[in-house]
Amino acid sequence: MSESRRNHAQPLSLWTWSKVVRRIALAADVPRFSTHTTRHLCLTDLARMGWELHAIATFAGHRHTDSTLTYIHLSGRDLADKLSRGMEQIHGWRVQMLARLSEQATGTVAL
Repeated sequence: MSESRRNHAQPLSLWTWSKVVRRIALAADVPRFSTHTTRHLCLTDLARMGWELHAIATFAGHRHTDSTLTYIHLSGRDLADKLSRGMEQIHGWRVQMLARLSEQATGTVAL
C-alpha cells in the first residue's frame, strides 16, 4: 500500500512499484536488477525443477516457447548436473540389460 500523501493506503501501481525496486537496486549497487529480474529468476527456477518448457510458457503467459527461452538462464553447473543425472540413469539401465543378457547366455539367474 502506498504511504504517499497523494495516494495514501491505495494499491501501488506497477509503475510505482518498478520505481521503488529500481531505487532499492541502485542503493544496493545492483543496477541491473529490476522487477523483471524476478520473472527471469522464477522461470529459470521452474526449469531447474524439471518443468517442461511448454508448462513454463503456459505459466508465464507466453504463446510461443521461443519467448520463454529468453527468460531461462541455466548455468553450466545446472546443465552438468542434469547431464550427470541422465547418464546415471542410462548407466543403470545398461548394467541391468547386460546382466539380463548374461543371465540368458549362461542360463543362470543373478541375485
